[in-house]
Amino acid sequence: MGLFDNAFDEREGEEGLSKAESFAGVLLSAAACDGHISEEEAQGLYTTAARMKLFESISPKKFSRIIDRLLGILKREGHEDLLDRSVQSLPDELRATAFANACDLVLADQGIEEEEKEFLSILQRKLHLEREESLKIFKIMVVKNRG
Repeated sequence: MGLFDNAFDEREGEEGLSKAESFAGVLLSAAACDGHISEEEAQGLYTTAARMKLFESISPKKFSRIIDRLLGILKREGHEDLLDRSVQSLPDELRATAFANACDLVLADQGIEEEEKEFLSILQRKLHLEREESLKIFKIMVVKNRG
């Protein structure tokens, strides 16, 4: 390994994600899993955060900084790495909630693509959620997003 091999590694010294960053990171990963973030998905992410206790003490300016940080990770490392980092820091009590909101986001643009189905399967496994519970959550979100 050469002296300058890690000179431009932006991850070096980067701390872990907070609880709020982890949750938002899961949602951002869900929105980006098909290669683009639709207007409905972006709006859904902001709406979800705005109504959660987890984000109530976070100012809009700080929330923008959180999203900017997560977008930087997404751009540099991709949605899979952002998801891994987010899940790693996500508390157990928020795992089913994150899954439900991720389902809601991928369904927000009135359909579900193969990449999104695969993402939800991967997310379910990474969150260590039971298959039956995850399927129930998904079906409820399908009903919620009809019409």
